[in-house]
Amino acid sequence: MAPMNNGTMKAVGVLPEKKEVALLQHPTPHITAPTEVKVRTLEVGICGTDREICTFAYGWPPTDSEYLVLGHEALGEVIEVGPRVTTFKPGDLVVPTVRRPCPHAHCISCRDGRQDFCFTGDFTERGINSVHGYMTEFFVEDEAYLNAVPPGLKDVAVLVEPLTVAEKALAQLWQVQRRLNWAPGNGDLPGAGKTAVVLGAGPVGILGAMALMVRGFRTWVYNRSPEPNPKADLVNSIGAKYVSFEKVPLAEFAKMTGPIDVVYEAVGVAKITFEVMKILGLNGAFIFTGIPPEKPAIPVEADTLMRRIVLMNQAIIGTVNADRTAFEDAIRDLGLFQRRWPDSLRKVISGRHPLENYREVLLGKATGIKQVFTIGG
Repeated sequence: MAPMNNGTMKAVGVLPEKKEVALLQHPTPHITAPTEVKVRTLEVGICGTDREICTFAYGWPPTDSEYLVLGHEALGEVIEVGPRVTTFKPGDLVVPTVRRPCPHAHCISCRDGRQDFCFTGDFTERGINSVHGYMTEFFVEDEAYLNAVPPGLKDVAVLVEPLTVAEKALAQLWQVQRRLNWAPGNGDLPGAGKTAVVLGAGPVGILGAMALMVRGFRTWVYNRSPEPNPKADLVNSIGAKYVSFEKVPLAEFAKMTGPIDVVYEAVGVAKITFEVMKILGLNGAFIFTGIPPEKPAIPVEADTLMRRIVLMNQAIIGTVNADRTAFEDAIRDLGLFQRRWPDSLRKVISGRHPLENYREVLLGKATGIKQVFTIGG
């Protein structure tokens, strides 16, 4: 897909004031700072956030634009570098991060490169909040926000960003559970002898299950759809165990799993999430990653949950976005997944589509596991 001749290129974005999703002519970017890198976009993953932005629930254009270019899960190829770039060269594969730090000097997290823990809320996010995203032919980014990808991961590297959700969650899990003697012995994996339950079998759930498996957890995936289905087949193929909560009631599921050390929520549905919280084990940790849409209030057994959390020393963790370490860990783990489950990992990507099919992919019924736009290369 060559850039258009009038100095613009194709992009998909939303026009919030007009309530439109459109194929746009977006200015072709150029390097304007010495540490910037120009990247040809190869693939962009589509997630629930993109689809929600297309309903105009949120998503904010830059202040000087009536539209927001979508896309925050990207893989690209470096085609040009600024004179002070030291990390990358043309031909390198890169995955960009999403969030950019707030401008406030008193925000310790942003000044420390941890804008995923921004204290002010004035951060920006590419393709989501005030900065154009990657659903276009080229982008320019400072090298500080790019991560190198080995060529051998090219076919699956678009999964790096969704995997960072699990990587950051696990990093926080290890920090919280330092309160316990969780350290394995004899060279065991850190999750050896422990049980994890993943709620949901979307990309974040399946990739999270893989991350838990390679760390030695006995892993269950509790999802809505009854077997047989492709998600169940994929989960079972990596050695985790898929169970449908439509077919197996919670009490029965708890008997199957035994004591649960970690619940990794990736379903974004409050009702089943708070039900499963009732079976978290002693000293367990419950990790929230899903962001449910605004809905009417639901009944919750608050007294029961509060008693369990206190009397059972449980930890509740919320996590959003990711730092550079999470991206580096995700790239490393994708390599592990590829060596261990090459066929299963490829099946996480259900389909690849040209950018011109944006209406079908973004506005049509969600299907498969992970849909991807193929743009360049």
